[in-house]
Amino acid sequence: MFNLGAFLSYVFVVTFTPGPNNIMSMANASKYGYKKTLKFILGVSTGFFVIMLLCSYFNLLLFNLMPKVKTFMGIIGAGYMIYLAVKIMQSKEKVVTPSDTYETSDEGKEQTSSKGKDELNLFFTGMIMQFVNPKVILYGITVISNFITPFYKSNTLLILFSFFLASVGFWSTSCWSLFGSLFNKFLSKYEKQFNIVMGLLLIYSALSILGITHLFNK
Repeated sequence: MFNLGAFLSYVFVVTFTPGPNNIMSMANASKYGYKKTLKFILGVSTGFFVIMLLCSYFNLLLFNLMPKVKTFMGIIGAGYMIYLAVKIMQSKEKVVTPSDTYETSDEGKEQTSSKGKDELNLFFTGMIMQFVNPKVILYGITVISNFITPFYKSNTLLILFSFFLASVGFWSTSCWSLFGSLFNKFLSKYEKQFNIVMGLLLIYSALSILGITHLFNK
């Protein structure tokens, strides 16, 4: 049975926590403003949609060829979520700021040229980033193989789910672009509590995949 709560928990935790897309969007917006960063964000969303769609059909093909792989993918997916949960709850790294994205050398090298920086704020850059971003690819395989293709297989629904996931990604990068500095202040102040809550939500998602969440309803 499709578990909407576990699905949304996993989607929002992974999408809204700091990652390459969110940090780059925040960095670009801090330099160019949200309107000029929108092309990069749309590129990210487009690439994200394509990755989700590819993962949908890859998983569907895999499930049709080897039905028993569903159990294996469920165990792998749950294990990956628990791994992420532990990493998040144990995380002690500082919150990344826009200045960390555009680094300058301490050895007298010139700063990155304005042209070079502009290239980081293009539609094409945002789109291509998704195909080399392991977080996005692993996320797509995990969320689709465990929450979507086991229950929904029509082309229309796969496209709609892919669009929904890309839309959440769009709002995530937009929020980080608009409110990145506020997020940083909040995370720096309540990082430990935030990480624990995010970790527990991921564990809940993992348990739902393994079919254990019904124990909490008794």
